[in-house]
Amino acid sequence: MRKDKIGFFEHNTLVMQVSGHFTLETEGQTVSMTDGQMLLIRKNQLGEITKLPTNGRDYQTIVICLQEEMLRKIALEQHTEPVNKYNGPLNVLIPGNDFLRGFFQSIMPYVQNSEAGITESMGLLKVREAVQLLLHTMPELKDFLFDFSEPHKIDLEKFMLTNYHFNMPVEKFAYLTGRSLAGFKRDFQKIFGMAPRHWLTEKRLSEALHLIEKKNKKPSSIYLDLGFESLSHFSHSFKKRFGKTPSAYLALDKV
Repeated sequence: MRKDKIGFFEHNTLVMQVSGHFTLETEGQTVSMTDGQMLLIRKNQLGEITKLPTNGRDYQTIVICLQEEMLRKIALEQHTEPVNKYNGPLNVLIPGNDFLRGFFQSIMPYVQNSEAGITESMGLLKVREAVQLLLHTMPELKDFLFDFSEPHKIDLEKFMLTNYHFNMPVEKFAYLTGRSLAGFKRDFQKIFGMAPRHWLTEKRLSEALHLIEKKNKKPSSIYLDLGFESLSHFSHSFKKRFGKTPSAYLALDKV
């Protein structure tokens, strides 16, 4: 099993589970799927994916990124009227049918021969085909796919306390809370009394201390989940803050 801190889903993303068990955890939703199932993931989300091989087979997924530029072109070509801001589920399991199953079978040669020159040119056609088949299967996905509005301003305090552990630039946090970078820093200072980067480091280290001291967690098992880029970066920051490395602190706690 492997758990990946995906962080920021910038674009709408279609995932086909070829083999294995897939789980996506976002702020308000947990979705799982297994062999042959399909999931449409909403853009502008933070999430974590757990990958688990099953039945002695390799874990395999096919991931198609539905970039906004392409979706805008399709909307224009189809004379699609502007839609209201999408307010439905952010991650949607797509019911299987012969069209979608056939589509994914048709792209397997490109996935398995990614070095072939034809792959890039055909890729754009396949993305267009994916969009058409999604709309054929679930016409209501028009609002999901063709919502080009910016994130609206949300509760900054609640968002940060829920998502501080994701390793991403402050600029992305600002965007996801519906603020300019300057507005984000200004609001952040009012709420937390310090700059965002300083608060993020303090919050992550405080949580690390709690996990080591109270939960007896090993540093190597928590540093990624807390948004640190590497174990060495985590150890250096922890020692600078608390005077001892995480391993030394863990050993001291056991005495």
